[in-house]
Amino acid sequence: MTRFFLLSFGHLVFSSLGLSPQVAAQAQGAAEAVVVNGRTLDAPTRVALARTYGIETLPGAYWYDPASGAWGFDGGPTVGLLPAGLPAAPLRADASRGRTGVFINGRQLPTEDLRALEALVGQPVQRGRYWVDAQGYAGFEGGPALVNLAQLARQTRGSGGFHRSWATDTGVGSRGGTSYVMGRDWSVTVDH
Repeated sequence: MTRFFLLSFGHLVFSSLGLSPQVAAQAQGAAEAVVVNGRTLDAPTRVALARTYGIETLPGAYWYDPASGAWGFDGGPTVGLLPAGLPAAPLRADASRGRTGVFINGRQLPTEDLRALEALVGQPVQRGRYWVDAQGYAGFEGGPALVNLAQLARQTRGSGGFHRSWATDTGVGSRGGTSYVMGRDWSVTVDH
């Protein structure tokens, strides 16, 4: 709710605080910025993402793992998957504010992601550093693939499944050859 207020009425708020129009305009611009892995996306990059991948970038702060395509809101768990390999600043270890001791592609997982991973593999995941690629193959950093998480997800979910995160107000699911991620006012669908 606060974010919407600042985006919609930011100039009025900043003006009522006695800030100069220049400072208010800069602050409003910051409130409308798209920040990925700590770096603000410029307008040409946002346009290229929309044209090339159909990705509409909404104002906010996000983390993105270019190796796997996983993404989430800055400080939060994984929300969904985008195409891997998009240009981005390096993924920070603390992007999700995790404290589990389990790192995937350099990002320390938060409890929500670790629970989901353990449910998927059917056993506790030991602390350590792992890699995951865009096809779902995973292993210890520097080692060979030990498992394919995408294949496990298909087997576990059977013909379809759905998960909703009340914390992020998003849902993910799949049925047949289609996967989707959706939020209050948006959705992304991928046909396999």
